[in-house]
Amino acid sequence: MKVSERRGVKVWNDEQWLLSFRRGDPNAFETIIKHYQGYVFAIILNFVNENEAPDIAQEVFLQLYRSLPHFQSNNLKAWIGKITVHKAIDWKRSHARHNEGPSDIDITAVKDNTMMPDEFIIKQENRRQIQTICRSLPPRYAQVIIKFYFENKSYLQIAREEGVSLRTIESRLYRAKHMIRSQWKEEQG
Repeated sequence: MKVSERRGVKVWNDEQWLLSFRRGDPNAFETIIKHYQGYVFAIILNFVNENEAPDIAQEVFLQLYRSLPHFQSNNLKAWIGKITVHKAIDWKRSHARHNEGPSDIDITAVKDNTMMPDEFIIKQENRRQIQTICRSLPPRYAQVIIKFYFENKSYLQIAREEGVSLRTIESRLYRAKHMIRSQWKEEQG
């Protein structure tokens, strides 16, 4: 089976390859994997280093092989992306328990079925960038931002912990947000 061609441009057709796979074509699964392997590795590399990526990719491809006969959705790429994100998170979690400690991945976003894997990755990358910017702020501003946005503490809780007035926390938070916006604009260019 060949990929459809329009005016010399190859057009990928998920349905065609899924049908071929379900009919027992021995090359169909390999073709699907070759088509999506770059996408799978791009997602995985947002979670782990290059050395671990092939192992996770192998788990993803094995899961795809097992689950593909039962695939019912109309968006194969999104489905593959979700499987990849879940496998990468599972891998990171299991290795964090043995090696590093808790994972910094926000799995609540992955559980949200409306979020596409690329959106999840962008959200995680933005979160990392903001955390890096926060660490570069003067300590009293960084602490307020981290406590408010990353630890979900109220103004009142933060004021009590810092031993300052509620108004001081409001002011620090306002200034910190302004500093973050400025640095974000610089970094985004």
